[in-house]
Amino acid sequence: MSLNSSKKIDENTWEIEVGVDAETFKDAVNKAYLKQRKKINVPGFRKGKAPKAMIEKMYGTGVFYEDALEIVYPDAVGAAIEEAKLDVIDTPYDLDVKEIGDNGVVMTLKVTVKPEVKLGKYKGIKVEKPAVKVGADEVKNRLNQMLEQNASVSTVETDRKVKKNDIAVIDFEGFVDGKAFDGGKGENHELEIGSGHFIPGFEDQIIGHKKGEEFDVNVKFPEDYAEELSNKDAVFKVKLHEIKVKSVPALDDEFAKDNGFDTLDELKKDIKKEIETQRQQAIDSQANNEVLDKVAEAVEAVIPDCMIEKKIDQDIQDFAYRLQAQGMDYKTYLKYTGTDEASIRTMYKDQAEKQVKLDLALEQIIEKEKLDVTDKEIEEEYKKYSEAYNMDVDQIKKFIPEENLKPDLLQRKAVDLVIDNAVFTKETAAKKAEEKPAAQKKPAAKKTAAKADAEKKPAAKKPAAKKAPAKKTEKKDKE
Repeated sequence: MSLNSSKKIDENTWEIEVGVDAETFKDAVNKAYLKQRKKINVPGFRKGKAPKAMIEKMYGTGVFYEDALEIVYPDAVGAAIEEAKLDVIDTPYDLDVKEIGDNGVVMTLKVTVKPEVKLGKYKGIKVEKPAVKVGADEVKNRLNQMLEQNASVSTVETDRKVKKNDIAVIDFEGFVDGKAFDGGKGENHELEIGSGHFIPGFEDQIIGHKKGEEFDVNVKFPEDYAEELSNKDAVFKVKLHEIKVKSVPALDDEFAKDNGFDTLDELKKDIKKEIETQRQQAIDSQANNEVLDKVAEAVEAVIPDCMIEKKIDQDIQDFAYRLQAQGMDYKTYLKYTGTDEASIRTMYKDQAEKQVKLDLALEQIIEKEKLDVTDKEIEEEYKKYSEAYNMDVDQIKKFIPEENLKPDLLQRKAVDLVIDNAVFTKETAAKKAEEKPAAQKKPAAKKTAAKADAEKKPAAKKPAAKKAPAKKTEKKDKE
């Protein structure tokens, strides 16, 4: 088996001619015979006992050629690609068998190779970072969340009516034009009156009713609701089982002590510091991603479609795994959201192309900077996996061979090199003045409880590119 010739016929496309010698092909024909003979009937012979020559005489000389070609193809093509020193990134295609027989095989096929890449600027990339600011309202909101988390709930024992801020325990079922609709039924559902969790008008009509009462609630679905219910009148049959009240603790030093601080002021300072840390990490992460985006944008290369399609496949697979972890399979998600595979692929395309360019850039940086990974670094990475999965390092090594670990570590080093050499500057006051406030988003339509519960699934978001995590320490300005 050998490479007869190789030639570039298009951008990222090569045609190779592969030869399989007579002896190797003859051996493959014999293997094909031994594999297939039990399935072939020849008069005068028991099934599976007919000689190869008799079968070939009866069915033709090339009866085993197709199976023999399948046997020699992987090794022959693999060896030819290696001999041609081609970095093939997809399955060979357009197979054309020129010769096949006693003299062996001659075949041509096309392969797609990794593109030639011209690396752009990757050191000294400038990105602005906004200053971290935490307002008093943000601290107050976080305190209110803590109060809600520490609230106690008790059942109202007196025979009183439902008031705003009560929790009503209800059964309900919705009807449109006299027919029940999907997602419109719930039992023993706890609804906080005034929370706005149900469609407009629903919660207001619970007010004034007593425990044990059954009554109708008449509402109209919003125009931007699900298509089958949009702008339609509905009647909900409701039964009120219980009334509960929520008691929120006082916001004082005692509350602070219950949460591990001596005074309320200390608690506020800690909350502010925590928000600042979280915001700084988010800013750092965003800035790092902007740096890597610029590295990807600076890459000059003709990217083969197959590279982008493979990245889209990977992103969709990752998304499907995330859906599965939340109790929904991918096909159900497509049906539920009224979208299709083509739309999902289109949505992922730009991000996939950017990630492919970044990966190519990082490969070039690894080569140009002569980056390498030490044995110590590999062992440290295995220890991290060991701690994360609570498994022995030797067990981890069985699942993750070193050759699979090293590329990720090298890529991480390349990312660190780019980020460490970036220049992060403070956002200028002039730029802030130029920025316009973002348009206010239209509030989402309220939904019935059962519908809301069903829709607690992730929207199809673009997955984050494989980029650097936020660094905890901000690099000083290099201006």
